[in-house]
Amino acid sequence: MPLLQVVITLIAVGIVLWLVNRFIPMQSTIKSILNGVVVIAVVLWIANLYGLFNSLSRIHIGR
Repeated sequence: MPLLQVVITLIAVGIVLWLVNRFIPMQSTIKSILNGVVVIAVVLWIANLYGLFNSLSRIHIGR
């Protein structure tokens, strides 16, 4: 995926998260859990894009 698409996707996710936080009323604990889940999902998505999970599949523990 080209870098420009990654940047545009990150901006879109950020704007959507900001809109949800700004205009949908919810408790602060639920809001922080939502923010954490979105950040973790984005970090995992970026790690998958750059092949981190492919290198992790070669690691074996035990025999």
